[in-house]
Amino acid sequence: MSEHPRRMQVLQAIVDDYVALREPVGSKALVDRHQLGVSSATVRNDMAALEEEGLIVAPHTSSGRIPTDKGYRVFVDQISEVKPLSAAEKRAVQTLLESTGDFDEMMSNTVRLLAQLTNQVAVLQFPHVDSSTIRHIEFVSLAPNRALVVVIFSTGQVDQRAFGLDLDPGESTEAPLTALKQLFLRHLDGLTPAQAADGLRLALDAVPPEDRALAEAFAGQLDHLLAARREDRIIMAGTANLARSTGDFPFSIGPILEALEEQVVLLRLLTEMEQDVRGLSVRIGSENTGSLSETSVIAAGYGPGSGAKLGIVGPTRMDYPGTMTAVRAIARYLSRILSQ
Repeated sequence: MSEHPRRMQVLQAIVDDYVALREPVGSKALVDRHQLGVSSATVRNDMAALEEEGLIVAPHTSSGRIPTDKGYRVFVDQISEVKPLSAAEKRAVQTLLESTGDFDEMMSNTVRLLAQLTNQVAVLQFPHVDSSTIRHIEFVSLAPNRALVVVIFSTGQVDQRAFGLDLDPGESTEAPLTALKQLFLRHLDGLTPAQAADGLRLALDAVPPEDRALAEAFAGQLDHLLAARREDRIIMAGTANLARSTGDFPFSIGPILEALEEQVVLLRLLTEMEQDVRGLSVRIGSENTGSLSETSVIAAGYGPGSGAKLGIVGPTRMDYPGTMTAVRAIARYLSRILSQ
């Protein structure tokens, strides 16, 4: 392929036209729309060679051609320069991501912004926060039968959880709560979420019998809150974008939506994807397994050691250069904010 720069040009033109117009592309249209500098006959020969190499194919009812998964792969591999975002896009990213001090809110803003910029389904794998340690705990009585547990981590992140408390009427919790909070903090201070289970057990063992029921209620909520940090989590935005692309999927999009909801499948895929020299991972069509084999996935690592991934899932007929630009730019932006 590399010995035929013009053939590469023809492939690029077919990809560009098909992505833009969603119609099979014929040789006459290519000559009319692109400055290829050769005749229709020459373009037809190039298209025949591309078809022989399995890079384009004729849909059964058409005289035009569309790219195959292999054709998209060759096209993507030759994109050497990933363009920067436009000035307007950069401003939008800055405004949205720097406007909040809340970690979870920033993550959901990020995934929504990526879905808007790319018109695809955006997915974000939470960074592994096991390295953050517990710095402070608060137990708060909100109402006679409501309480709140708050954990502040070394990263400055705050997790909280409100819950119902089954107490006898008239029973005051203020003094026991202060004592319990100090007791739990003594056993949990400086531990990571992964280490906290042992600390919780030791704290409960040290609780006086009369406060045991109250302590168990708070310990259960603490454990629930810390367990969420031990698990890999994914959030996504823009699933409606997939529904708008139904013409790109010959069958139902149901199985694709189910695969997206099935976080285990997505997590495995994102974890397996290795970044190339451009700092991106691109999986096209049949390179993905199961229900995602009709989609393309573009992802980039972010955060400490680029361990977690941010990316998009969409039809194979997509604007690869623009999407790669957006995914990489937002991943880098997020890394910069998280490292501050």
